[in-house]
Amino acid sequence: MTTAEFLESHFTPRPQVAVVLGSGLGAFADSLDNAEVISYRDIPGWPQSTAVGHAGKFVVGEVNGVSTAVLAGRAHLYEGYTAQQAAFGIRTLARIGVKSVILTNAAGGINSQFSPGELILISDHINLLGQNPLTGQNDDSLGPRFPDMSEAYSREFRAIAKKSGASLGLELREGVYAAVPGPSYETPAEIRYLRSIGADLVGMSTVPETIAANHAGMKVLGISCVTNHAAGVIEQKLDHTEVLAVGEQMKGTLIELLRLIVPQLV
Repeated sequence: MTTAEFLESHFTPRPQVAVVLGSGLGAFADSLDNAEVISYRDIPGWPQSTAVGHAGKFVVGEVNGVSTAVLAGRAHLYEGYTAQQAAFGIRTLARIGVKSVILTNAAGGINSQFSPGELILISDHINLLGQNPLTGQNDDSLGPRFPDMSEAYSREFRAIAKKSGASLGLELREGVYAAVPGPSYETPAEIRYLRSIGADLVGMSTVPETIAANHAGMKVLGISCVTNHAAGVIEQKLDHTEVLAVGEQMKGTLIELLRLIVPQLV
């Protein structure tokens, strides 16, 4: 039995929208109505989440009546996974018919105008991981050999998010996300370099999933929670506990925002 067949046998109706939750942002998974939960350990072939702040569970429930899959935890390259393994969940979702996906992450703010605790819509990305999930033989059943990436993050979905945010009193700004391998945080010199090439945010995830989603014809909304200023922006050392703490502070706002956005993506 394939992973997709396993999930199809466990969940009805099939999810229409999927949400991937980043470090410290897992609370949304607990907000779904009529939720069913399966641990990643019990899903055949599913990469396990080992990072702190990633619960490692697949949840299907309803958001205002819309069947929604939530991936509470993801696989990262710094855990020893390949880009293909990091994108495994997205490709599986595509195989069971999901067309819309929201990717969330915790990110460092390179743009000095972004403040910790702020939610930023990803407008584009820079892949500095040194890997691409599409490397190797192309799976023609999912998408073309050379997929277009000129609108990797849907303009339509960003407009929906901004309107939804405004109804909550949130001004959702946009930024370019740079993905680096980690797990060490970036040096001040690396942050200066990232700023010079146009990055506003930096993190260690999301890009393999975005590439795989676009390859499979899915539309993507990316949301970064700025958990800290990147190295050298201010005189302060970086600590993962800070990332988790800001995620905890923002969970209520993120849940409200996602519950407004999800029903509009079907």
